[in-house]
Amino acid sequence: MTAAALSFALYLFSIAYSPLLYAGFALQSGYLLWRGIELGRLPLVGVHDTLNFLSASLVGFSIAVYLALKQKNVRISLNRMLSVMAAVFTAFSLFQKPYSTPLPPVLKTYWFELHVALSFFSYALFGIAALLGIIYLRAGESGLERLQHKAVFIGYCLFSLSMIFGGIWAYLAWGTYWLWTPKELWTVILWLFYSLYLHARLTQWWAGRPSAVLGIAGFAVVMFTYLGVGLLMKSSHAF
Repeated sequence: MTAAALSFALYLFSIAYSPLLYAGFALQSGYLLWRGIELGRLPLVGVHDTLNFLSASLVGFSIAVYLALKQKNVRISLNRMLSVMAAVFTAFSLFQKPYSTPLPPVLKTYWFELHVALSFFSYALFGIAALLGIIYLRAGESGLERLQHKAVFIGYCLFSLSMIFGGIWAYLAWGTYWLWTPKELWTVILWLFYSLYLHARLTQWWAGRPSAVLGIAGFAVVMFTYLGVGLLMKSSHAF
């Protein structure tokens, strides 16, 4: 827990001094690596581990986005908002008990690990897309909206793969590809929302500010699918 707490502190202070954002990322990645070695599996079960994984993924993917940005003020804005988002997620993880008990047989498969890892990679990309949309609405730089679209498209592809792997895992575990749980229903809603975004952006009317707003709203759907459903509804998912 100490490493997670230090990561939170680094993310918090990086709001004022951005290099600390990457120090927090390095420490949090090391913490996840240590957890993985200790557990003998990917640390992707439970809210504590998945929040840390999401925070690290956000900062990790943001490096490529940061390098693609040319304007210094836009880079600063992105890093500051990332610092806040990573700090909030990491802080929340500190109040969640780490899941360190042996996994049940249904989770001991690489299909499960692929399903969850790709899900949170896509969540991170959707989060970055939302931040790019916010900056675009403030700055009006069209390149930001195009970059938002690229982030959403890559996240959508990863999310689609995660759904396929999740179906395979479900079939191997329970003999069916679909269980009609709240998590699965909201996963489909999330997939349909970003399908709508990608199709709408192809039309002239939706390109630009409407598309950016959709990209921002999508992350609210992500957060409800991840935390809202998991904490408020009974589900077979532990994340």
